[in-house]
Amino acid sequence: MAYQIDYAYTCHTGKVRTNNEDNFWCCGVRLPVHNQGVDGILAGHTQHWQLPMLAVFDGMGGESCGEMAASAAVEALGGFYEENKKTLKKEPVVFLTEACENMNEAVCRYNNENCIRSMGTTMALLSFSEKAIYACNLGDSRIYRHFQGKFQQISTDHVIGGKMLGKAPLTQYLGFQEENMALEPSIVEIGYQPGSSYLICSDGVTDMLSDQELQKILDGTETAEEKVGKILEQALERGGRDNVTLVLAQISGYEEKNILKRWAERHSTGR
Repeated sequence: MAYQIDYAYTCHTGKVRTNNEDNFWCCGVRLPVHNQGVDGILAGHTQHWQLPMLAVFDGMGGESCGEMAASAAVEALGGFYEENKKTLKKEPVVFLTEACENMNEAVCRYNNENCIRSMGTTMALLSFSEKAIYACNLGDSRIYRHFQGKFQQISTDHVIGGKMLGKAPLTQYLGFQEENMALEPSIVEIGYQPGSSYLICSDGVTDMLSDQELQKILDGTETAEEKVGKILEQALERGGRDNVTLVLAQISGYEEKNILKRWAERHSTGR
């Protein structure tokens, strides 16, 4: 069995903020440092054996620090991915752990070089290997799984518990200085299921829409592109107080008819 991943994504500044501190990685596509999001909804498709990755980053820090943190992390992820595909194929958890360390070092290095103490970014990532899907996150950007009418958060919210005014401080993020605590990404392995879908999003989505409202949209029969459009529209209608970034991936399965052709394609790309 082979699996196709149809994905759609968008990144919108929102209705309140004037700058965009979010970023994403969608099979090699990302935003430049200074940007105003993307126009409309973008979409694509890939195969599981190509080892694709989809990710969302939500920068923090004020001024332009948040967008710099998100951009530094995305750039580090891209370089690490290109240089370590063999590790990703053989040891996905090792790859993800080391990728998080690499991204964290990149953001911390920028902080130190520019004498910044309050810059960082969340990260929520899906990595598709040949045998399983891996969800990895740091911070409060979320990953949800939808399958057969069940909608479940599979990421971990790394926030301080208890009641407090405003947003709860993060306990894990990229740009995390490790003098007192270790960087500990949440990593979850999920088996492939044709018909399942995965939503990755910043809190510009989850602060505006409840899990029940998100599930109602994903319960529909529309394409990934149409569902992303609906989520964005509702987040903006509710006020769009933050940047809004989301990626939706839908999994379908098919029987391979030409194994030799795929073998040749995989080896020609070094995978």
